[in-house]
Amino acid sequence: MPISTAIFWPVIAQVALIHAIYFLMLRRRYSAVRAGTAKASDFWVPAIEPEPSATVARSLINQFELPVLFFLVCVLLHLTAGVNYVVLAIAWLFVLSRYSHAYVHVTSNRLRIRQRLFVVGFVLNFSLWLLFAIHLAGL
Repeated sequence: MPISTAIFWPVIAQVALIHAIYFLMLRRRYSAVRAGTAKASDFWVPAIEPEPSATVARSLINQFELPVLFFLVCVLLHLTAGVNYVVLAIAWLFVLSRYSHAYVHVTSNRLRIRQRLFVVGFVLNFSLWLLFAIHLAGL
C-alpha cells in the first residue's frame, strides 16, 4: 500500500468509532424506553436527553468537533503528498486518543481523565496541522 493512501486507515478507524458511538447511543436510548426511564417523545427535542443516554449523546457530539479538523488535515496531507511515517504515527495516536476519550466518556465519565485525553488529542491534531504547514512551506 502506498504511504500516501495509508493516511486513510486512521480516518476509517475514526469513522468506525463514530458509528460505534451511534450504535451505543441507539442501544441506550432503546433500553431507556424499554425500562420506562424515558419516553420516545423525550428524544423529539435534542436539548432533552435522558440520563441513560446523555453521556453517549455528548460523546457523539464531540466526534464532530476536533475530529473534523483531523479529517480535513488527512485529506489535505494526502492531496499535497505530505504523508510520511511521522504523520501516520501522529494520526494513529490521535485516533487512539479519541477512542480512549470516548471510552471514558461513555463509561466512568471521569472528567480529569477525559480532559487529559482531550488535551493529548488536541496537541496531536495541532501537530498534524503544523506538519502540514511545514510541508506546504517546503521546509
